[in-house]
Amino acid sequence: MRPGIRLAVDVGSVRVGIARSDPTGTLAVPECTLDARKDWIVELARLVGEYEPLEVIVGLPVSLDGKEHAAAQRVRDVVQRMIVACPNTPIRLVDERLTTTSAHAQLREAGVSTRKGRGVVDQAAAVIMLQNALDAERATDPPGTLANGPG
Repeated sequence: MRPGIRLAVDVGSVRVGIARSDPTGTLAVPECTLDARKDWIVELARLVGEYEPLEVIVGLPVSLDGKEHAAAQRVRDVVQRMIVACPNTPIRLVDERLTTTSAHAQLREAGVSTRKGRGVVDQAAAVIMLQNALDAERATDPPGTLANGPG
């Protein structure tokens, strides 16, 4: 397991959820929710400067049959902007299938109403995605593929 903080990004059309790990790469925690209708990549670059993460993990919305559609292409386009804004930070794409569904279910189980949960569901999805990535790396290797480098 590589030590170091990771940031995770769950890109939505209205909100962008951000999560981060502890420095040991053991636990994912919510960081913030950004407004996707604004230039949120500037705020992400600020967070990257503050935390100096080992990498930024971005959820790639893949359909249940494993195919990429329009939403995945939008994320890939956003990742290109992230690479420009954070040129020295590796950006890793990981499959985010069902993370938002799981986040909604966890919030419901915690008694959070759908209305109140809207503002944090993307954050919760980013936490689930990051924790899955941390667990996968601990078991084998880092998941997904680097968007700005080999592997």
